[in-house]
Amino acid sequence: MSDDTAVLYQAIISRDARFDGVFFVGVTSTGIYCRPVCSARKPAARNCRFFQRAAQAESAGFRPCLICRPELAPGSAPVDGAGRLARLVVQGLDDGLLDDGAGLERLATRFGWSSRHLRRVVRQELGVSPMELVLTRRLLLAKQLLTETELPVSQVALASGFSSTRRFNDAFVRRYRMPPGRFRTTSGGDSRLPSVLDTLTLQLAYRPPFNWSALLAFLDARSTRGVERVEGNGYLRTVSLRGLTGWVAVRHDARRRSLRVELSRELAPVLPALLARLRQLFDLDARPDIIRARLGADPRLAPLMEVDPGLRVPGAFDGFELAVRAILGQQVSVAAATTLAGRFAAAFGVRIETPHEKLELAMPCAERVGSLDAERIAALGIVRARAHAIVVLAREVASGRIGLEPGSPPDETVAALVKLPGIGPWTAQYIAMRALRWPDAFPAGDLIVRRRLGNVTESRARELSKAWMPWRAYATLHLWSEGPTA
Repeated sequence: MSDDTAVLYQAIISRDARFDGVFFVGVTSTGIYCRPVCSARKPAARNCRFFQRAAQAESAGFRPCLICRPELAPGSAPVDGAGRLARLVVQGLDDGLLDDGAGLERLATRFGWSSRHLRRVVRQELGVSPMELVLTRRLLLAKQLLTETELPVSQVALASGFSSTRRFNDAFVRRYRMPPGRFRTTSGGDSRLPSVLDTLTLQLAYRPPFNWSALLAFLDARSTRGVERVEGNGYLRTVSLRGLTGWVAVRHDARRRSLRVELSRELAPVLPALLARLRQLFDLDARPDIIRARLGADPRLAPLMEVDPGLRVPGAFDGFELAVRAILGQQVSVAAATTLAGRFAAAFGVRIETPHEKLELAMPCAERVGSLDAERIAALGIVRARAHAIVVLAREVASGRIGLEPGSPPDETVAALVKLPGIGPWTAQYIAMRALRWPDAFPAGDLIVRRRLGNVTESRARELSKAWMPWRAYATLHLWSEGPTA
């Protein structure tokens, strides 16, 4: 871990939870060391020392913070970190795993915890119980639906996770001291986004600047035929989520500084999970100001940051889908990989109906692909070694031994991926960058990156990249901007 405070201080002032457990900071003015997500007032950069492990900080004479409790950082606590556990609970909420009382028990069992431990650390980290967190998130989504759509109140209740309209009304009255219909009345019909009978339309906000056209071009070049497409100023794709199928169309609304999301009503019951995936796909939670301040300090990147301060790292709607596309893209052009992905979807995907032309396939899930013989995949013109790699990866994901969703530990996941046949460091880092949403992922062996750094070696590229930590994924996208790979 570098001692250069200018490198890691950016992660501290952003309080980005993705860096929790990756490093610790010792504050010389107080003698205390903290996690990067600590809520205490941030120290001056000159007073910071950085450590990879808590033991190193204590050996240097620092004592643990009583606010953020470094012993609970991810990877440090006996049963993993409280912060990571809390984030997994929120993610489980978005995925619908806490829709009933038994959901908490199922989530605890899934990760090998007791439900009592889960409740304790969620209250410790977030200040509320898991079910209070569920209620708050349901109410906020319901308020957005009431304000921005014309969905009947009874359907708003179901879409936001309430089992009955009566419970929905009671929750609104207890929390907001008014019935849900009052929000619709006071919002005014003209302010709502227009919708038609079979669709819902909502907004997802972002922090400007936001280079929508660059992100759209990146996705367009890699769009899988039948599954996704770019049309004019919008991105459209099919959705298969928790047994429901439908479609979604996303367009940029620069005036509102948001994305306008239109979706088929069949997807209303999985709306929280769907919106969470879209935020990841379009990198809507990025902090362009902090990223620009760090990367713009490097003379190699400064001109690129000036030209395009709003460049985002495209994520993935589904981690396994992205990983398959990454394997297909090994040692072939972007166009060739896109063609292969289209064949793969046509052969093994699920046919669905949508009102959009050439949008008719949902990508196969890991369980389906894991049941295939690699020879069936190779028959599509895919190199046999890559076909085998896809099947092996599918079985690892289906079994839960490898997770490819945001929040999965990046170092452990990358290490697990490169152990699989046919997956090298470049592919693993690319998956970490887009599927895991790891902002410090860096494919050091990438030819375009090395060429733009002056035809340097892989080890030299890795050395130079230390100046960009912890935003190396964004630096990579800027270096790719005139001719991206993958």
